[in-house]
Amino acid sequence: MATAPAPPSGGPPPPGRRHRLRARWADRHALPRFGYWMVSRGAVVLAASGALYVLNGFLIGWANAYDVLTGITSPSAVRPQWCAWPLALTGWAAIPAIIGAAAGYVITEQIQAHHARELSEVLDELRRLAEHPEPPSSSGSGA
Repeated sequence: MATAPAPPSGGPPPPGRRHRLRARWADRHALPRFGYWMVSRGAVVLAASGALYVLNGFLIGWANAYDVLTGITSPSAVRPQWCAWPLALTGWAAIPAIIGAAAGYVITEQIQAHHARELSEVLDELRRLAEHPEPPSSSGSGA
C-alpha cells in the first residue's frame, strides 16, 4: 500500500532569508537611540574608515597605515600619498567624532534613565514649598 501525502499545513510558507533580513532592517527604528545611531550612521563611518585603513595597509604597509591614522607619521612622509591623506583626515576628524558621538549618546541615555520625575512636577513641588506656611496654631501651652 502506498502512503498518502500529508495534507498541506494551511499556513503560508516560512519567510525566506531575504524577507527576514528586510524585516530586521525595518525594525532598527525600535532600537534605543544609541543602537539606532550605531546601525544607521556609525556603521557606515566605521566601515569607510576600516576600508581606508585596509587599503593603506596594503599600499603603504600596516605599520605606516597605523602611524598615519593615529597622527604619528605625516601622510606626506609615505608613498603613495594619495591614499594616506584621506586616512590621516579620517584619523584626525572622523574617528574622534565617532567616539565623541558614542560617548554623548551613552551619557545622555544614562542621564535620561535617572530622571524619575517630569520637570513640571518638580517645579510644582518647589512652588508649593516656597509658599509661606500657615502659622502654628496655639495649643495653649503658654510660655
